[in-house]
Amino acid sequence: MSDAVVRESNDRDAGVVEEICGYLTEQPPRSFFLFAGAGSGKTRTLVEVLRRLTGVVPHEAGGVLGRRLRLNGRSIRVVTFTKNAVAVINGRLGSNDLVSVSTIHSFCWELIDGFDEDIRDALIAVKKIELEKAREKAGAKPRGVSATDRAKFAEIEADIEQFGNTEKFIYHPDRNTFGPGAIQHPHVLSATAWLLLNRPTLQTILRDRHPIVLIDESQDTMKGMLDALMVLAEPRGSGLTLGLVGDHRQRIYSDGHSDLPGLVPEGWARPALQMNHRSQRRIVTLINNIWESKMHGRTQPATGVKQHPRIEKTGGMVRLFIGDASLSAEEKRVRELWCAEQMRALIQGDAWKVGGYQLLALEHKLVAARGGFLKVYEAMDLIDPNAAAPVGSGENNGPSAARLLLNELAQLEACIRPDGTVNEFAATDVLRRSGSLDHLPVDAVKRYVRTDEMLKAIQAFAKACGDQDATVTEVIEPILAANLFDVHARLAESFADKSDPPPPPIPRRETETTQARMRRGWCALFAAPWEELGRYRRYLAGNSELATHQVVKGSEFPHVMVVMDDSQAGGFQISYDKLFGGKELSDTDISNVDAGKETTIDRSLRLLYVTCSRARESLALVLWSKQPAAALAHIRGKSDWFTPGEIMAIP
Repeated sequence: MSDAVVRESNDRDAGVVEEICGYLTEQPPRSFFLFAGAGSGKTRTLVEVLRRLTGVVPHEAGGVLGRRLRLNGRSIRVVTFTKNAVAVINGRLGSNDLVSVSTIHSFCWELIDGFDEDIRDALIAVKKIELEKAREKAGAKPRGVSATDRAKFAEIEADIEQFGNTEKFIYHPDRNTFGPGAIQHPHVLSATAWLLLNRPTLQTILRDRHPIVLIDESQDTMKGMLDALMVLAEPRGSGLTLGLVGDHRQRIYSDGHSDLPGLVPEGWARPALQMNHRSQRRIVTLINNIWESKMHGRTQPATGVKQHPRIEKTGGMVRLFIGDASLSAEEKRVRELWCAEQMRALIQGDAWKVGGYQLLALEHKLVAARGGFLKVYEAMDLIDPNAAAPVGSGENNGPSAARLLLNELAQLEACIRPDGTVNEFAATDVLRRSGSLDHLPVDAVKRYVRTDEMLKAIQAFAKACGDQDATVTEVIEPILAANLFDVHARLAESFADKSDPPPPPIPRRETETTQARMRRGWCALFAAPWEELGRYRRYLAGNSELATHQVVKGSEFPHVMVVMDDSQAGGFQISYDKLFGGKELSDTDISNVDAGKETTIDRSLRLLYVTCSRARESLALVLWSKQPAAALAHIRGKSDWFTPGEIMAIP
C-alpha cells in the first residue's frame, strides 16, 4: 500500500487545526464546539491551535492575535479536567506567556480568591436555592415532611449561618481543606457560576484577563459553571469567546450536561475529529456500534461523529464472557482469571497474564470487593464520600480526618521487618519527619521515660500489625494511647466515643444526616481488618491493576478487561444486566422513557462506551448476569455488537 494512500486515509482531520484557528482569529471571534471522540488526538489538536495563535508556529492571523493579546496583557485560558492533563498540555506547548493552563477548580479560584464578601453572598444564595428545592421536594411527598427532612433543612440552615459568619474563606484546588472558613470543590464551582451571572465586575475581570477560554472535557464540566460561561459568550462579539472540546458519549459525571451538543447555540461552529488513532479496527467498530444502537429504554439521541481507525490498524480482538451473578465475590474473581486465560490462549502470548492487563469496573465498590478492601472503602465513603475514592483530578489522599491511618501509620508499618521486629532507626526517622520528636522533655529522666513509652507503643503496634485478624482498633490503640502523632480531632473524638453506631437509613425512604453517616463510617472503619488498609492505600495511590472508569478518564491500555457486575455496583443508576438483556426494565425506567428523561440504559451505554474505548489491542467484557441464559439468548439473537464466536459462557 502506498504512503500516499495511508496519508490520505489517516489524515481525515488534517484541516481541523486551521479551521479552529480561523474561528478564533475572525473579527469578531466565533465560539465553537469541537467534537473529539475517544483516541482522536484532541490534545494534539488543541496544542497545535495554541502554537499557531501564539506565534510558536508562523501563522499570519495567529500572529496578529498574539500581538494583540500581549499588547493588552491578556492570555488564552485553557481549562482541563486533571492536573495530569495540565502537565501534558504545558509539556507539549512549552513556555508560552500567552497561554494559561489549569484545572477548572484552579481557574474558578483564581477568579474569586480574595473577594470574600462576594463569595459569602454567592454561597448563601446557592444554599437558599438548595433549601427551597429541598422543602418543595419534601412537601410533595405523600406522607409529608419527615423528621429526616427537617434534619436536612436544619443542616442547610446551619451552613447558611456558618457562611454568613465567615470573614475569610480558604481553599486549595488540589485537595480538600478543613478548619474555619474552609470550603470544598463544589462550593467554589457553584459560587463562581453564581458570581459570573450576578456580578458585572467579575464578568469584566474575566473578559479582560482571558478573552478566549477553551474548555477540555466540557461534557463533564459542572452544568452551572458551563451555563454561566455560555451566557457570557453570547452574543458573538461580547468580549468572551468560548471553545468547548469534548465528547458527550464519554460523559461519566452527573454534574455535566446530558446532551451538550443540543445546547450549543446556533451560530457556533461545530468542527469534528473523525479519526481514532488509539484502537484497532475491531474495537473501533464495536464502540461505533454501541453508540449507534437503537434499543428499548434509550432516550439519549445517538448523535456524534462515527470514528475511523487508522488504516494500518486492521486487527484487534473482542470477547464477551457471561456468567452467573449469584456466585460469591471470590468465585467471580477466580472465573475472571479464567477469562484472562482464554484471552491469553487466543492471543498466544503473555499479554493477558496477571498484571499484564487493566481491569476496569463500574464503580469503586466493585473494585473494592475485587481488591479485598470493601469494608475499609465503605467506611471511608461514609466518612467522606468526596475523598474516599481516587478520581481523575486532584490528589488521591483519602479522607483528611483519616490521615493518620493512611500516611503516618503506613510509613511506620514499613519499618517493621519480616520477622516482626522494628527497624528503630527507620521508625525514628518517621517520628522526626512527622514532628513527634519536637516536644520531647528537656529533663533527661523524663526524656528517657517518654522515649521508652514511645518505643513500647511502636512495638505493640508492630505486634498488632503481625496479627492477620487484627482490626483497625487493635492496631491503632497503642498509638493513640501514647499520643505518638498529632491526631485529627474527628478521629480522636470518634475513637473515644464507645456508643453504638446509628442504624443505616432505609433506602429511598430516609435521608441520613451528615453526622449520623460519619458516625457509622468511623465505627465501621475501627471494626474493619487492618490488612485491608494496605490494599486500600495502594488503590488510592494508583498502584493497583484495578480501576474504575472515572480514574482512567483519558487513559488507554493495550489490553483491557471490563467487569460488569450490577450486584456489587452499589447503586440503582446503572445496570449492565438491563443493557445486555439479562434483566427487564423497571417501571421507573419505562416512566423515564415516556417522559424523555435520562434512563438506566442511557447511563449504562455511555459507561460501556468509555470503558471499551480505553483498549488499544484487545478487550474482554465480563458480564455477571442474574439470568445468564437470558442474556446469552438476547445477545446472540438481537445484538449486532458481537459475532457468535466472540460470545462465551463462563463455566
